[in-house]
Amino acid sequence: MIQAIQLICALAFLVLIHELGHFTFAKIFHVRVEKFYLFFNPWFSIIKMKKFDGKWHFKFFTRNQGEEDEWAQHPENTEWGLGWLPLGGYCAIGGMVDETHKTEDLAPEPQAWEFRSKPAWQRMFIILGGILVNFIGALVIFSMLLWHWGQDTLPLRNVTTGLCYSQILLDEGFEQQDKILFINGKEPEDLGEVIEAILIEGKQNVVVLRGSDTVQLMMSEDLGTRYLAEQNAFDKAERDKKRANKDYTKRRMTLVSEWIPCVIDTVFPNEAGALAGLRKGDSIVTVNDIPTPCLTLLNREMRHHTDDTITVAYYRAGEYCTVQAIVKNGSLGFAAKWDFKVKHRDYTFLESIPAGIEYGWGILTMYVKQFRLVFTKEGAQSVGGFGAIGSMFPSTWSWQSFWHMTAFLSIILAFMNFLPIPALDGGYILFLLVEMITRRKPSDKFLEKANEIGFWLLLLLLILANGNDLLKLFF
Repeated sequence: MIQAIQLICALAFLVLIHELGHFTFAKIFHVRVEKFYLFFNPWFSIIKMKKFDGKWHFKFFTRNQGEEDEWAQHPENTEWGLGWLPLGGYCAIGGMVDETHKTEDLAPEPQAWEFRSKPAWQRMFIILGGILVNFIGALVIFSMLLWHWGQDTLPLRNVTTGLCYSQILLDEGFEQQDKILFINGKEPEDLGEVIEAILIEGKQNVVVLRGSDTVQLMMSEDLGTRYLAEQNAFDKAERDKKRANKDYTKRRMTLVSEWIPCVIDTVFPNEAGALAGLRKGDSIVTVNDIPTPCLTLLNREMRHHTDDTITVAYYRAGEYCTVQAIVKNGSLGFAAKWDFKVKHRDYTFLESIPAGIEYGWGILTMYVKQFRLVFTKEGAQSVGGFGAIGSMFPSTWSWQSFWHMTAFLSIILAFMNFLPIPALDGGYILFLLVEMITRRKPSDKFLEKANEIGFWLLLLLLILANGNDLLKLFF
């Protein structure tokens, strides 16, 4: 429920500022905005309001029929409303052929206040308004997050124990506890840069420190798609186990992580470890005779055990011990001890602005780079809808996480709207660029047909994304 609330709040905020971007530029260039709605309102609206005769007028839970009362006598004033379908929103701009207007809805002759009567450069700004506000809004949010909370990073050079690798990277030649020194000649700052370079950018030349020796590894070209295929298979296996046991805690497959020895720092009360007698300082070495020298390997093994009795071997004060533990949720219930030095930086207000811009631009760049994977079979299977987006939010409320995810989604919304697909802002931008180059304006009928094609393409994409969510839910 908390994840759903966060998703709806984030989408409402992003849709609102996006449409306000269109609205603001339309007003700057004296274009009439007929309707402004948060959420869609097929058949009826929760609330609609309009200002005329010097005061605001309201209607609640009204059907979407043509206004024949005094509201219709003031078409120059915007009707504001709240729909009931939280999948988006719209800004109906006068004289613009889009999902709110067809060619027959337009006046026979262009009017001065219509979108179609304005010069191409003004129409370009009106269309770009939503994208610009989403992107700039994300940068503002990132800057404010850095100003308020600062930034914590774990430099890779501070991970003195090395790294823990998934099987797909072990197959590429890595060995557990290898320390990554360079990727294509560049020293990565943290694990995020490692994953981005190897998985998203497809960089292949990796130099690692193995003991006292340096070893050069060459990654396979299809590493990214292979990882997606294994991730999809892993997720399906997790869903199967979750359906078999409702108490099962789902974990994502980890490509690479810090090597954190399984030395207990805190035992959670009433959890499997505490009930079995594990204490602070115990060093877990095996589970059912399977070596688990680090926390990631322990978690990988524990995901196979739900409602099981397992044998845990550990060292206590140098003495080898074993104990039986009854596992209920795929976890022993403890926090591991680790001594890596985290780098924290606080920002002044002025410092946070360029830092937020750099951070947001980095996220956009990374998303654009990984977008190519969507066009592979494995990537198409990974595309998610509202369920997948909602699952990205934490299950407990955190303002820092909420605003970070909202800014991240704002970047994605800006990028997706920029794609040159009819019915999206990018489609209008493409047609406007053609018009500005050729000095020939596409006909309103052409734009209407292009929008219809774009609408069906978007509908198919929506069905694919949310269909994947449903398939993952039931299969």
